[in-house]
Amino acid sequence: MAFTMIDRRSFTIGMAGVASALALAGCSGKDAAPAGSAASGDTYKIGVLQLTEHSALDAANAGFVKALDDSGISYEIEQQNAQNDQSACQTIAQTLVNDGCDLILAIATPAAQAVAGATSDIPIVGTAITDFAASGLVADNDAPGGNLTGTSDMNPVADQVDLLVQLVPDAKTVGILYCTAEANSKVQVDMALEELEAAGITGVEYTVSSSNEIQQVTESMVGKVDAIYVPTDNTVSAGIATVTMVTNENALPTIVGEVGMVEGGALASISINYEELGRRAGEMAVEILTEGAKPAEMPIETMSADECDLVYNQATADEIGIDVSALADEGGTDVSA
Repeated sequence: MAFTMIDRRSFTIGMAGVASALALAGCSGKDAAPAGSAASGDTYKIGVLQLTEHSALDAANAGFVKALDDSGISYEIEQQNAQNDQSACQTIAQTLVNDGCDLILAIATPAAQAVAGATSDIPIVGTAITDFAASGLVADNDAPGGNLTGTSDMNPVADQVDLLVQLVPDAKTVGILYCTAEANSKVQVDMALEELEAAGITGVEYTVSSSNEIQQVTESMVGKVDAIYVPTDNTVSAGIATVTMVTNENALPTIVGEVGMVEGGALASISINYEELGRRAGEMAVEILTEGAKPAEMPIETMSADECDLVYNQATADEIGIDVSALADEGGTDVSA
């Protein structure tokens, strides 16, 4: 496996780091104008709807803002977080549309679905979305055909399963933990089940419908599985500390979809770089705003496995008795605190 280590900085969007550079005037910060009407030299009005707070989505948000800043455009931005509440997504999406934004960034699938349902006119850029077409957001990932485009966090699932086999070579049964409310998690789960079967391993699905169920479901896996795989699921990612509290106490290796979960105590990942993902989404937004690019004609952008980061948590490895020295030899990064 080949990996390119991309520089990664820590981001906290609470909203200090973002807000300080943004002049949080909101989309309604000046007289209402038709969506997308800002001309060259004007200040663009940009709305952001983020599904929930966790490190991956926060990094994507920060990467988007950095791309705007690097472009040199003048903009006002309204940052909104739905705190993983579907009804809040709907309300915020409608508010951003009513405010007459020139463009809206939607971070994560439910956020994008809410915004897409609220407008067919305002350009939408989505990010941290696994499969735009499978989620009903676009007609085709190569030719979106509407007012929405963006960047996909489709995971290198096959490489992640290979990583699991490398670290837990005697594994016979792997539990796959995800939230049933997230359609894109199921896409990754089906891919993982196929890869596990090809490796001669039985994959068993364990699901939660909300964060309140994470501890109980994780505890139910103890003694039944040899390792756990978690895709880039927003609900589980936000509750990863609860997962690893159980798994590490019971010496249960957990391979996950992204670096934030490894920082939260999971064992290892081949991780999408979410800051880079957000930055690319920001560049697409600038093209739409300043060059007249049409989302309908902008293919969904993805990151290859070679652009992902091999990361591990040495403290977790020591706690559960797993040798990760080979990952260091392969150029992996220890992200333990």
